[in-house]
Amino acid sequence: MAYEPLMEQKNTGYLFVYFTGEDESGEQVYFALSEDGLHWHDLNRGKPVLTSRIGERGVRDPFILRSSHDGNFYIIATDLRIASGKGWDAAQHRGSRSIVVWEATDLTHWSEERSIEMDLPEAGCVWAPETIYDADSQEHLMFWASMTPSEGKAPKQIIYSSRTRDFRTFTRPEVFIERDNHVIDTSIIRAGERYYRFSKDETTKCILLEQGDSLAASSFADIVSADLDHLLGVEGPAVFKFNDRDEWCLLVDQFMTNQGYLPMVTDDLASGRFRVLSKEEYAMGATKKRHGSVLNLTAAEYAALKKAWG
Repeated sequence: MAYEPLMEQKNTGYLFVYFTGEDESGEQVYFALSEDGLHWHDLNRGKPVLTSRIGERGVRDPFILRSSHDGNFYIIATDLRIASGKGWDAAQHRGSRSIVVWEATDLTHWSEERSIEMDLPEAGCVWAPETIYDADSQEHLMFWASMTPSEGKAPKQIIYSSRTRDFRTFTRPEVFIERDNHVIDTSIIRAGERYYRFSKDETTKCILLEQGDSLAASSFADIVSADLDHLLGVEGPAVFKFNDRDEWCLLVDQFMTNQGYLPMVTDDLASGRFRVLSKEEYAMGATKKRHGSVLNLTAAEYAALKKAWG
């Protein structure tokens, strides 16, 4: 049975979890806070809040969620440390098939990290895990990218999915997105009765947008978006709804120009129209933020995080 909070509390702030790059301590979990979702303040004096000491001893692409199943918080991340010198070819074709997980009943007291290997013995990696809650099955649908061999063809990045309730046991992975080209970095948000799915096309280096009536792989269809098609050299989409209005923010990591995240806003996800904010309209904080995620916070949660790591 799904977790039912005692009282619905109004969200008033935002937590950004992210990594910063391939330097000595960059591939760990960093926190930043914002009151409006556009102006960010780094926590812990710009140093990592959580550090992985297992697997490859580094994590990328951290995704934070508030579980609708048990009320706990989870952070899941890619088990990868490019700073170790292994190189991108090895990372894709001979990398870890595990995710790294932290768990907490609040946002300031986190468990030790644990590693869970996905059941894809032929895959070359497991990258950028994210989840969305499926209220119908009362499970979390987790999805990620894996470099997958194909007989007679070159290996290709495919998005797989698996289901879990506790982030300890997972169903057998299934293909969730497969395109003619490589596809990575998928993120999903629900708005009304529909789901919106953002992914990176590894060939064009832009973000693709789809819409579905359910979380079934066959439910999604492309949404034409000239705004996203024309924005090249980006990855790591992170999307969230503003607390005080019916407007959404899409953050894209400008990896090709090494500039970190760029925010875009829309009041209609189905339209495919996004406005890129001017530099005067946002401030991402002192540290360069790479592929991460945003969690909407209550006032009490915001205050607790600020007290712990402000």
